[in-house]
Parts: sequence; C-alpha cells; structure tokens
Amino acid sequence: MFSHVIDSQFFCDLFSSAAMRAVFTDDQRLQKWLDFEAALAQAEVTVGIVPEAAAAEITRKAHFALFDKAAIKQGMDKTAHPLVSVIWQLSNLCEGDAGGYVHWGATTQDVMDTGLALHLKDAHAIFLATLDELIGTLSELAARYRDQPMAGRTHGQQALPITFGFKVAVWLAEVRRHKVRLEQAAERALVGQFAGAAGTLAGVKEHGFIVNAKLMELLGLGVPIIGWHTARDGFTEYACDLAMIASTMGKIAHEIIDLQKTEFGEVEEPFEMGKVGSSTMPQKRNPMLCEAVLALARMARPLATVALDAMHHEHERDWSSVQMEWAYLPELCNYVHGAMVMTQRILAGLIVYPHNMERNLHASGGLLLAERVMLALGKQIGRQHAHDIIYEVAMEAFESRRAFSELLKQRAEVTAHLTPEQIDELLNPVMYLGLAAEYVDRVLRDEK
Repeated sequence: MFSHVIDSQFFCDLFSSAAMRAVFTDDQRLQKWLDFEAALAQAEVTVGIVPEAAAAEITRKAHFALFDKAAIKQGMDKTAHPLVSVIWQLSNLCEGDAGGYVHWGATTQDVMDTGLALHLKDAHAIFLATLDELIGTLSELAARYRDQPMAGRTHGQQALPITFGFKVAVWLAEVRRHKVRLEQAAERALVGQFAGAAGTLAGVKEHGFIVNAKLMELLGLGVPIIGWHTARDGFTEYACDLAMIASTMGKIAHEIIDLQKTEFGEVEEPFEMGKVGSSTMPQKRNPMLCEAVLALARMARPLATVALDAMHHEHERDWSSVQMEWAYLPELCNYVHGAMVMTQRILAGLIVYPHNMERNLHASGGLLLAERVMLALGKQIGRQHAHDIIYEVAMEAFESRRAFSELLKQRAEVTAHLTPEQIDELLNPVMYLGLAAEYVDRVLRDEK
C-alpha cells in the first residue's frame, strides 16, 4: 500500500528517480542521525569531554542495521518525540559506560537539522551530476543545429527567423546558471547544526566552538557562524533554486510539446516502436514524457512557497515550522530530479525535423520577413513611414491570403525604392538570421 506516488511501485519513476529515492529512505534518515551522534562523540574526544574508548564504542554501534525500527516508531508514538527513542536505543546498545556519553551537549533539532543537511549533501551531488549531463546534451544539440533555420515565435505567432541551435543555446545558458546558483546555495545550505537547547551551546561552553568545528569537519559540512534553529534561509534558498530548475525543465518540455503539435511537426520527443500514445487511437504519438516533466514542474513550484513559509519561527525553537522541512524537502528533491532525468532522456533522444522547420518558414507567405523589408525601405523614406506602409501591405496579405511578395510588388511606395529582385531577396528567411549562430558559439564557449 502507498499514499504517495513517489512510493508507488507503478508510478515512482514517473514522479522521481531511483537515485533520489535512495537518498531519503528511512534507513538513510536513521543513519544520518547516528552519523551525527558518532561524529559528536569523536569531536568531543578532542577536548576531553568523552573518553576515546566511549567514542569508539558509540561509533561501532551507530549503524542503522543494529536498531529496532519498530521500537523506534513505538517510542515516537508514545513520547511524541522524533529522536529520544533513537538515543535510548543507541545508549543501550553501547557496552560499558559509553552509553552515558551519547548526545552530550546536543539537542534534538541539532540532530534533525544536521541529518537533513547530510541528506541534502547526498542529493546535491546527484543534482550536479545530472546538471552536467543536461549541459553536455544541450551543448551537443546547440552545436549540431547551430545553423538550422526555423521560425522564431513571439506571443504564439511567427516573428522572425532563428535557428534551432539558438533556441537550444538559450536553454543551455539557463541550465548553466542554475548550476552556478545551486553550487552557491550549497555553501549556505550544507551547513551542520550543533547549538544546544537554546542555541548557545551552554552545555559545552568552554569547548563549544572547537567541538562544533571538529564535528562539521568529520561530517563534511560547513561550520555555522551561529546556531540556525530559527533561521531556515539556507534550506529555503536551495529549495527555491530547485523550483527554478524544475520550471526550466517544464519550460523546455512545454516548448517541445508545442513544436511537436501536428501543425508544426518540427521536433518530437523520443519514439520507438512499442510506445503507445493512446489506448483507442492507434495513430497517436503523444508527448507523454514531456507532459510528465511539465506535471512535475507544476508540482514542484508550490513547494518553494512552503519553503518560504517554513522560515517563520517563534522565539528560539518552533517545531511547527521545522517539521515542514521533513516533508517538503525530500518531496521537492524527488520531483525536481525526476524532471531532470526525464528531460535528459527527452533531449538525448530528441527527434528533429529540419524539413518541417524549413517548410514552416514559408507558412506565412513571406510575412515572417516584414521587418527586414521595412528596414530596407526605411533607409530610403524613414523607419516610421516605412512601418506604416509595410503594415498596410502585411494586413492586406493576411486578410486576403495573398502572397506578401505579390502585394509588395504592386505597392508604388515600395517599388519606387525596391526592385522585384530586391524584394525577393529580402524575403529569403535564411538571409535574416541575425547573430543566431554567433550567439550559439558564445554560449558554447561559455562566455560570461
């Protein structure tokens, strides 16, 4: 039985990834808590708070496989406390007097916050690896289709010619920025917590700073400048960056959905025999993968709002906000990485139809090049006057469904300055691509 699609045997890979699900299992959650307790004991050995033998025994017993998880759950239900039953078990598992040194000077939120930071550290490595895959695939696509002309569209209408490589390069530059943002956010989010009951480390005052630094060194986390029990901006910043990544994946997927429409037919998500678009219409080749990415993007975005709401805390501790992170952050990581993995799959197998791109360049009967004609005429009679004339001709061509070139050649104000041959040349879409190819080159060189 499952209550969430991430846990469903059927739907799990549609809403997450195996790699990210493995980060947020209960076994991993318990192990992160135990990693904190072991590292804390080892750190306190350095200042003489915990005997070396006791720390070694705590470390030996700090493994999730040794614990009775059913008893932990029963303890949580009985005490209404998330950690005390874990501390009891660890203390009882330790031989000799080692159990008496477990959790020395720490408070529950230190363990829970640091555990979540350790989860995020594992997730972060996965995110960066997948971003690198996306960057590599997008770079290949941008280079391959650097010069492939297609209609650029604004407001859902054809605007000016671009290249498909240019479109992809815009995505590439955005994904690169996401990687930079995520790396920068990690410096503030992957920070441990050891602050004590009210954040002052009163229980280990004489050695607090030393223990804190050693503890984080052992865990591979950043050292906090001050306790952050009620300052959740690190997790929130990271969560907002993840939501932005999801939005970009959704945008790419949505663009492919649009370009795959029958009337466009310019690209198509990966297809192979056996992929079924409809249970009743055998001909359908639906963008099901892209639709799944778009669904994940939409589900991820509201969790950024939850992250912002989780920043609201009272006084020096507020579990009503902290507990929100236990729910939203794993869910968000799963949604976002699921969207990234699926987008990578789509882009790596993307089918591009250059012939249809070139066909659609002429779908408007030349209106796609109205700006070019206007500017050429504007050199002779002024831009605004030229705009008014070309506007009238363009609207007539649109309404009458006659060729733009034909009407231009019949307009005296145009033919007084442009020959029929010049008009035909001006209406050649591949000659008005601007700096599309050069922009692709700049992005591929990763110029700042």
